[in-house]
Amino acid sequence: MVNLIRVADAEEALSKANDTDYGLTASLWTTSLQQVMALTPRIQAGTVWVNTHTLIDANMPFGGFKQSGSGRDFGPDWLDAYTETKSVCIRY
Repeated sequence: MVNLIRVADAEEALSKANDTDYGLTASLWTTSLQQVMALTPRIQAGTVWVNTHTLIDANMPFGGFKQSGSGRDFGPDWLDAYTETKSVCIRY
């Protein structure tokens, strides 16, 4: 299912896209790399696809924001669930 909503500009699209309790994935379709670079950091989703959808690579972390889960599958980030960071200072 695809939900299409007519919007006046990119700011309205961003506002509507982020107005949800979930944030697993998002797709952005544009010919403007400048628009991609401006919007993708502001989209509240764990994965943002640009000019494609459901492209999953095992080397890329996959997971959601908000109520779409916590943690990441794939990529090096999945190890965070199994590790604990520790600092050690030694004066020798």
